[in-house]
Amino acid sequence: MNDSREFIVRWEGEELKAHRGETFLDLAERAGWSRDVLMVEVDGVTRELRSPVPGPCEIKPLGFESSAAREALRHSASHVLAQAVKRLYPDAELGIGPAIEDGFYYDFRVRHSFEPEDLEKIEKEMGKIVEEDLPITRHEVSRQEAFDIFSKRREPLKLEILEEIPAGEPVSIYKQGEFTDLCAGPHTPSTGYIRAFKLTSVAGAYWRGDEKRDMLQRIYGTAFLTREELDQYLKRQEEIKQRDHRKLGKELGIFSIQEEGGPGLVYWHPKGGVIRQAIEDFWREEHRRRGYDIVYTPHIAKLDLWKISGHLDWYRENMYSPIVVEGAEYLLKPMNCPFHILMYKGSLRSYRDLPLRWAELGTVYRYERSGVLHGMLRVRGFTQDDAHIFCRPDQLEDELVGVLDLAQFMLKTFGYEEYDCMLSVRDPNDKKKYIGEDSVWNQAEAALEAALTRKGLPYARDEGEAKFYGPAIDIKIRDVFGRGWQGPTIQVDFNLPERFDLTYIGEDGKPHRPVMIHRTVLGAMERFVGGLIEHYGGAFPVWLAPVQVKVIPVTEGQEDYAAEVVKTLKAEGIRAEGFFGPEKVGYKIRQSQLEKIPYMLVVGPREKESGTVSVRHRSRGDLGPQPLPEFSQKVKEQISTKSLD
Repeated sequence: MNDSREFIVRWEGEELKAHRGETFLDLAERAGWSRDVLMVEVDGVTRELRSPVPGPCEIKPLGFESSAAREALRHSASHVLAQAVKRLYPDAELGIGPAIEDGFYYDFRVRHSFEPEDLEKIEKEMGKIVEEDLPITRHEVSRQEAFDIFSKRREPLKLEILEEIPAGEPVSIYKQGEFTDLCAGPHTPSTGYIRAFKLTSVAGAYWRGDEKRDMLQRIYGTAFLTREELDQYLKRQEEIKQRDHRKLGKELGIFSIQEEGGPGLVYWHPKGGVIRQAIEDFWREEHRRRGYDIVYTPHIAKLDLWKISGHLDWYRENMYSPIVVEGAEYLLKPMNCPFHILMYKGSLRSYRDLPLRWAELGTVYRYERSGVLHGMLRVRGFTQDDAHIFCRPDQLEDELVGVLDLAQFMLKTFGYEEYDCMLSVRDPNDKKKYIGEDSVWNQAEAALEAALTRKGLPYARDEGEAKFYGPAIDIKIRDVFGRGWQGPTIQVDFNLPERFDLTYIGEDGKPHRPVMIHRTVLGAMERFVGGLIEHYGGAFPVWLAPVQVKVIPVTEGQEDYAAEVVKTLKAEGIRAEGFFGPEKVGYKIRQSQLEKIPYMLVVGPREKESGTVSVRHRSRGDLGPQPLPEFSQKVKEQISTKSLD
């Protein structure tokens, strides 16, 4: 090359000439690259398009399929939202505005109370900012310069964030037109890249997540590269909204939250009780089959027990205040494990006794902040399908494989075929948050990895997500929409046996320390059923449906026969109801459809005379007349096999 300032870069196999001082955006504009490219990857590092080209390099374009590029687009959309709000409501104070999964939000402290019609007005202003195609530029300034900027702009929340940045560290700010924000990025090159966006809702949010701080207004939105993608997303969100377990739970009479009795506490109505009992009966049966014993433990225990377990030091903020009984302090249990440990200690154990597998549907209580409570999915009191296995170290891997096998079986039975396995381990940079020695943690982690390998389950490491007493396998199940739900959790614990001085007598006649496995295969019963409601859209498979068959007489003249059909089905163990009354058959069928009843049996004069039933299925429609014994046998088979059809 003649010019020493020139060099060659490679873009997907194509060689391009670049110059010192150019940015990736300069290259993009010169080469006519599409605005579908939002960021680039250079030597494994993602960079904004306005970053300088470092020299000869291999450039990989990143479009919307890249999580880093999606974050840049949505983060930029949050800044456009904040700029629009500042234009319309100049007194609004800026909080934070990150990209989140499927969208973004921004928090504001503002006197005006945002209503749905305000979102439309803000959206229009955002559209103007996008049309202006304002360059989004990054600037590094000193901490003091940043203080001066945001003091002048009267942004006290930004100044609070600045206070936490160590003196001497550079601070990054981003500018677009008249708008300036304190931000680490990343962003698109300009506002014009944000071609498809929608504001979706407004909610309250405590500043910094602290309920003792100001309540801010949080505006949520989403952004996509194309209008078509946005429309598909909004359609999907509407489908999800129709499946919201809070909506369906009320309509179908499954559960309620009675604020008069306290937030975050679930009331199971009769139909919800039927679903829960069906799940619990299946759960107990399967656990007994796999060598578990069922146990029951109290709901409270002396405060000292939680000191020994470490919960008082490491989990205190999630526990309720003490209850004083005869001068002693008791706590509502947030976990079942210390109770099972005390039962283990109640007898001398031999190596021949192990493993001990103890399972409990134990109700626990955890203090969740009111801002995060959400129907059945985030509650303050819930029943956990808990179990603890006490085993010898040489039994550990086999026991873990057994738990994984049970978890997979359970998930498949309920129709969950897709899930992600996470190996939740300590944060290597903050070991103070965990109890126990490195050697113990390494041993526990190795056992979990070995079990995952034996089962052939792919997994990802999730640093910082371990419980304070041990690493875990966390399985996130995916529903019909591909959304992740917290499901089975399997933890290996060498620490609590040490803290409680658990022993067993080994083959050598000496005391040895057992290993403890904490596990749930469904999780919280409330959260699991809430997830099932949304997964099935309230249309439960026959074995779980609160009412499995609705018998509908055509006229009053067939009500006696309909009652006999109901009686016969109930005697066969089928949950059946009659739909009597003067309403027309069409209305009764439609109402039964709305109630998500799997089968409707219409009985008229012909059916009464022939002893048959006319069968309708909620999704397959009219299945024609059938002899009652034949229909009954088919339904019983679906129930016994737990068919998902």
